[in-house]
Amino acid sequence: MYRFLLSRQWVITTLVGLALIPAMIQLGFWQFHRHEHRVARNDQIARSLSADPVPVTELAAPGRTVARDAVWRTVTASGTYDPQGEVVVRMRTDGDGNQGYFVLTPLVMADGRAVLVNRGWVPAGGDLTKFPDVPAAPTGKVTVTGRLRADETTASGIKNTAGLPPRQVMLINSEQRAEELKRPLLGGYVELTEAPGKDQPRPVGAPDHSSIGPHMAYAVQWWLFAAFVPVGWFILVRRERRDRAAAAAAAAADAEVGEPATAAPDAEVARTAPSSE
Repeated sequence: MYRFLLSRQWVITTLVGLALIPAMIQLGFWQFHRHEHRVARNDQIARSLSADPVPVTELAAPGRTVARDAVWRTVTASGTYDPQGEVVVRMRTDGDGNQGYFVLTPLVMADGRAVLVNRGWVPAGGDLTKFPDVPAAPTGKVTVTGRLRADETTASGIKNTAGLPPRQVMLINSEQRAEELKRPLLGGYVELTEAPGKDQPRPVGAPDHSSIGPHMAYAVQWWLFAAFVPVGWFILVRRERRDRAAAAAAAAADAEVGEPATAAPDAEVARTAPSSE
C-alpha cells in the first residue's frame, strides 16, 4: 500500500520536504543570531550611555575608526566652532518623522585638530537646492558634551549622491570632510545631547536600546515550520494510503456486483427440463 511513495510525484514531494527542513532550520538560526546581535547592541549602548564622560581625544584620532565599544560614549571637547566649514546633512528626520537636515560644524581644538559636531536637526525649507536657515554656532571658545558616533558609510544604506547643492552632504564622514577642509579631523563625530541655547538646532534624541525586535519570534516560527514539514508529510502519506485503500475497496465492490450469474448444476437442469412423454 506504500508503493505509491516510489511514484515521481511523491519522490519530488519527499525531496522538496527534505530540502526545506535544513533551510528553515538555518533561517531560524539566522534570525536567532540577529536577536543576539540586537541584545548585544542594546547592552553596549546602555553601558556607553551610563559611562562617565571622557575627552573625545581619548577615544578618537585622525584617520582612526571609532572602536565599537566606544560608540555612544559620552565625550567632551573644547574649542572654537568653524562656521566656514559648516555643512548640512540631507534627508534626516526628527523624532516625529519630519524631514530636515542635521547641522554639521567643525570644532577646532587648541592643538589645531578638529572634530565634527552634529549640532542637531533643523527643518527643511521649501527649496531643497538652497542652504537652509541654520542658527549660527556659538562664538568664542566653547565646551561641548555629546555622544561619540562612528563615521557613516554607504554600507549603512545611505546613498552618497553626487552633484548636491553647495554645503550639503549625504554622509557624516570625517575622512570626506577632512579632504574638503584641508584640516586633520578626529575619526567619527560628536552628537550633541543638549542645545547650548534656545535658538539652536534641535538635539538628536537618544538611541532606542530597550526594544529587542521580532527576531526571536521569527526564529521560533522558522523552527516550528521545520518541525511541521515531516509531520505534514506523514499526514499526507496516511491520507494518500487511506484514499487508495478506499478506492481499491470500492473497485472490488463494483466488480462483485457486475459479475454474471453462475450456471446451474446438471441435476437442477434435468429436474427443470420438460418431459418427453
